[in-house]
Amino acid sequence: MLVLTRRSGESVMIGNDVVITVLEARGDVIRLGIQAPRDVQVHREEVYRELQASNKEAASPTQDKVQAVSKMLKPPATSD
Repeated sequence: MLVLTRRSGESVMIGNDVVITVLEARGDVIRLGIQAPRDVQVHREEVYRELQASNKEAASPTQDKVQAVSKMLKPPATSD
């Protein structure tokens, strides 16, 4: 992990097009401004982790749901 010291008004560049600026530091609270292209997603870590967990849950069906879909896709039995 890179550790930097910045004062209010100072910035950090990430790559060529992401700028993080310290807007205000008050006690143990820091306000940051982030400039990034629209195609770069920026989330607070706790929100990002929740999104990942939700996506994983949605992409992982239960065994009952897999069996239900399998039954729907199985061709009907033919009688000879």
